Formats: sequence, C-alpha cells, structure tokens
Amino acid sequence: MIGTLYLVATPIGNLEDITLRAIRILNESSIVFAEDTRNSKKLFLAHKICSKLVSYNDFSSQKKISSIIKHLKDGKSISLISDAGTPLVSDPGHELVSQVISEKINVVSIPGPSSVISGLITSGFKNNKFIFEGFLPKKSSELKSLLSKYNYETKTIIFFESPHRIKKTLKAMRNILGENRRISIAREMTKMHETTLRGRLEEMNHLAEVDSNLSKGEIVIVLEGSDKKNDEFDKKLDFLHSSLSNDLSLKQFSKVFSKISNQSAKEIYNKYKE
Repeated sequence: MIGTLYLVATPIGNLEDITLRAIRILNESSIVFAEDTRNSKKLFLAHKICSKLVSYNDFSSQKKISSIIKHLKDGKSISLISDAGTPLVSDPGHELVSQVISEKINVVSIPGPSSVISGLITSGFKNNKFIFEGFLPKKSSELKSLLSKYNYETKTIIFFESPHRIKKTLKAMRNILGENRRISIAREMTKMHETTLRGRLEEMNHLAEVDSNLSKGEIVIVLEGSDKKNDEFDKKLDFLHSSLSNDLSLKQFSKVFSKISNQSAKEIYNKYKE
C-alpha cells in the first residue's frame, strides 16, 4: 500500500497555534522533512513529537526527492513542514510535491496557520478578492516595475518583505502608488511583539523613519485596492474595440483584453454589447 505525503501547517510564532490533527499526523509520520531542523526541534519538544526530523529545502537534490518518493511507494507516511506557517507558500516544497503527484501518490494538506491570511483579515481592507505576490523583488528596477502594475488594481494585494528593506519599499510604494494609498503592516504576528500598523503611505513612510521597531521581525504588507480609474486605458480599449470588431467576436475581445485590464471579461463584454 502506497503511503501519503502530508503538507502540515505549523505555527508562525506562537507554538500553541497548532491543531490536534497536525500533532497526530506528525507523530504518525515515519519521517518529517523540515526546512530547518533546528527550528522544528523547538516545536517537537513543545508538543512531544518524536518522529525523525530530516532537512529539506530549495537546495535539496533530486536524489533526496527520489528517496522520499521511494519511501512513499514503500508505504511510509511522510510529512513536510516549513519553518513557519503553511508549506510551499513562499517556502520550499513545490518540486517535491509536483513529482509526488506525477507518481500518483496521495498528497494531503493539514491546514493551519498562514501569515498571508492573518495579515489580510487584520488589515481592515476588502478580502473577498485578493492577490498574493510573496516576497518583493530586491532590485529597485524590478520593484518599481512590479508596483506599477498595481496602480489601478482594485483587489487587495499582499506582500512579504524583509525588515531591512522596509524603508526602501515604503518609499517606492509612495512614489509609485501615491501618498494616499492605504496599507497595513503586520509584523511578528502571534509573537510577543506583534504589531499591526494601518494608514496612508505618507504616514507609514514617516513612521518608518522614527520607529526603529518597524525594521525588525517578519513583515506582511497588505496594500488596499485602488479606487483610481484608468481613463487612459479605457480610451485605448475603446479604440481597440472599434478597430478589431470585424476580426474578433466580442466574447474573444473581452477574454483577451481582460488579461491586461483591471476589468473582468464579463465587465468588458457588458460594456460593449449592444
């Protein structure tokens, strides 16, 4: 009987934030692969988990992946955890999971803490639609290019950022997105010094200059969706519609240009239908 690969969410700070099911699955696993075994040992000691811990990260070889797959085919249950939160969310594991699935081996998620969702729901911004970008680019040119995409984005956007880059990032956000765009900064979530700051980009830039604590700890930035209307793009869309109406059906036109617009295919379709 083939085993199962479990993707187990672990606490993002407070060690009490783990489910009873997660503790049971980790204890029942033949091996638990962890991003950093030194970090995971603290969790194992706190909850008396005795399974074997082995490191797994983005530098793990194909040989290690093949070995994991062999263990699973031999009927062993294996768990994968990250340093904090839900595995694979800006953490190692995608290549492993992809290959395990291609071998038709069962992969099961054991849900739990997620800094993405925690940051989103404490921001106070709309959360019915959101975009998760992960870690922001380190290079200034790439950072500016990415942020420019969100000048007219109406959905809430979530980023990860390193504390030593937060000042630079906030300045770039203010310069590109405007001083009145609102953000929420959640740092050290579930830990002793947990803080959530909310305000306009101009205010957050000033705060970053005077509050040294903002440059410490793990940070989740939540950017409120824009209420600005992209009039220039709308004019171009009108021109494209009139120019391409003989070559593309309205349905095709809507589907194609929704990919580069803040509007859905349905919204574009309804705008131009007779």
